[in-house]
Amino acid sequence: MALEHAILVSLLEKPGSGYELARRFDRSIGYFWTATHQQIYRVLKRMENDGWVAAREVAQQGRPDKREYSVADLGHAALSSWLHEPIEPETVRHDLAVKIRGAAFDDPAGLVREVERHRQAHADRLAHYLAGEGRDFPPQSPAEAPSSPAEAPSSPVGEGPSPAPSGASPDAERELQHVVLRGGIAYERMMIAWLDDVLATLHRF
Repeated sequence: MALEHAILVSLLEKPGSGYELARRFDRSIGYFWTATHQQIYRVLKRMENDGWVAAREVAQQGRPDKREYSVADLGHAALSSWLHEPIEPETVRHDLAVKIRGAAFDDPAGLVREVERHRQAHADRLAHYLAGEGRDFPPQSPAEAPSSPAEAPSSPVGEGPSPAPSGASPDAERELQHVVLRGGIAYERMMIAWLDDVLATLHRF
């Protein structure tokens, strides 16, 4: 995937300025596709020159006007073409896993603090995801409330949002945003469980 595709998806979800787009990458999209603000502005300008996005000046009360971007017909066509192309499953490169194996030839216990640091980072991200889920996809009943970060049952992650009322068609944008978020939640829970296993193993040495 190219940065252009991530920008197109974000702008289709909601038009915005370059600054607003960069903020979205900081808060949500960036957890799945990272880019610096400079990269986003540079690619956005190229997309405008290529006719993929259109810009308009939007007046703001008490602030300078902003340049708001939306997806043009050529951008729609480019995204549609990419969505129909096959992509290869990603190959994972995991530096920490190599360190853990290498610790057998040094001091395994010396790796504990590093693994704890990684575990905390994943716990923080899980908490962020769960807070976002509670904010953007509020449960419809107490039984559907999201789990706390400390809990890691597998079933709530795999459950979809409440079915649409009888006769109502599902909201594809909302449903697919949520299923991607649930994937992030499942991944962070998996990593925390694995790092707990690693810590338990390291503490035996």
